[in-house]
Amino acid sequence: MRFYSWNVNGIRAVTRKGFLDWIEEEDPDVLGLQEIRIQDHQLKDKLRNINNYYSYFNYGEKKGYSGVALYTKKEPVDVWFGLGVDRFDEEGRVLVAEYEDFYLLNIYFPNGKRNKKRLNYKLDFYDEVLDYCEDLRENGKEILIFGDYNTAHHPIDLKNPEANKDVSGFLPVEREWLDKLENHGYIDTYRYFHPDKETYSWWSYRTRARERDAGWRIDYHFISEGLETKLEDADILTDVMGSDHCPITVTLDLD
Repeated sequence: MRFYSWNVNGIRAVTRKGFLDWIEEEDPDVLGLQEIRIQDHQLKDKLRNINNYYSYFNYGEKKGYSGVALYTKKEPVDVWFGLGVDRFDEEGRVLVAEYEDFYLLNIYFPNGKRNKKRLNYKLDFYDEVLDYCEDLRENGKEILIFGDYNTAHHPIDLKNPEANKDVSGFLPVEREWLDKLENHGYIDTYRYFHPDKETYSWWSYRTRARERDAGWRIDYHFISEGLETKLEDADILTDVMGSDHCPITVTLDLD
C-alpha cells in the first residue's frame, strides 16, 4: 500500500492548482491531507466524492484554520476524530482510521512559533499523541502516524540549523520529543531508507525559500517497529507544487 501525506495549506487553494489531476495521476492507496482550512458546508462534491476513494474530514472550529482529511481506497473498519481532549480536538488536527491490522493517524501537529503559551500547547499535544498511540498499541495492532509534525528533528533536516537553534520548530525540547517517539519503538521511514540525504518538505513563502531550496523536513511517516519488515520505500516529492509543503510517501507491503 502506498501512503501519501501532504499539508496542502488550504484544500480549495490546492484544488485550483491541479490537485484532482494529481490524485488521478499518482493514484495513492491512502492520502492524508493537513491544513485543509475549510468547513463542511464549503466542501464541494468534487472533493468529497473522488472516484474509488472513501473520504473523511475533520474540521477546526475556527473558520479557515487547521483541519485534516483522509482519502482511502480500502474502507477502514472504523474512523474517529480527535484525541478525546477538547482543547486539542476543537482545532480538528487528528483523524484516526482503524484497519484490520493497523491504525493510521493523520495529524496536523501545532506550530509553536506564536508565543510561549502556544509552544506549551504544542508540547502537551505531542505528549497526548504519544500516550494515545501507546494505548492503541495495547490492542495488538501496529501504528502509522503521518502528517506535518512542525519540527525538524536533526540538523540535516533543515538548511540553516545554527540560525534556527532558538526558533520553535527546531528547539531542543521539540526535538527531544521526536527522540522520545523513536525510543518508544517508532521509525522515521524516510531516514530508514535515506539516512544521509538532505531533502526538505516545507519552504517559507515569505523568503521565496523554495527557489533556493532553503527548507525544512517537518513532514513524516513514523511507523511502529512491528511494521519494519513491511517497509518497501519512502520518498519526498519535492517536484510537486501547489503548497508551501510537498507530499511525502511511504510504501508498505500490507496487501
